[in-house]
Amino acid sequence: MGIKDKAGSLIEEFKSFAFKGNIVDMAIGMIIGGAFGKIVSAFVNSIVMPGIAAIMATGVAECPEGSVDCTVNSTDFIKALSVQINGVVIPYGQFLGQVIDFLIVAVVIFIVMKKFLGFMANMRKKAEAPAAPAEPPAPPEPSNEEKLLAEIRDLLKKQ
Repeated sequence: MGIKDKAGSLIEEFKSFAFKGNIVDMAIGMIIGGAFGKIVSAFVNSIVMPGIAAIMATGVAECPEGSVDCTVNSTDFIKALSVQINGVVIPYGQFLGQVIDFLIVAVVIFIVMKKFLGFMANMRKKAEAPAAPAEPPAPPEPSNEEKLLAEIRDLLKKQ
């Protein structure tokens, strides 16, 4: 087998691997997951973190006298949370923000997949289940011999 044949075989193997349905589906999932992650991050930074900051910062931030703008960016407030130990600053607020972000993504994905998988299972059940229960087959009609024997029996009973 020559080098050209080995290279051609390698290219064919790569094509069969790269263009399988599973790989393409995985790539689409990664793209959608990235976009979904951005949506969740925006939700966390715009809605969840301000709520947490409002609860935590009650009475902490006061507007200085003579100040025109007294708004506190709540996302920065959470991210600015830190503790100082022996002169070393540990910014645990950033970690807290990422944990909240992860938990929201995990819960939403769990709910979506649970509903999606339930929907798919119901669709399979409907496809596999018969439309209506089958009626029992009618009993076969008696043969000519059986009819003749029944007539003879009835005649003997009359005598």
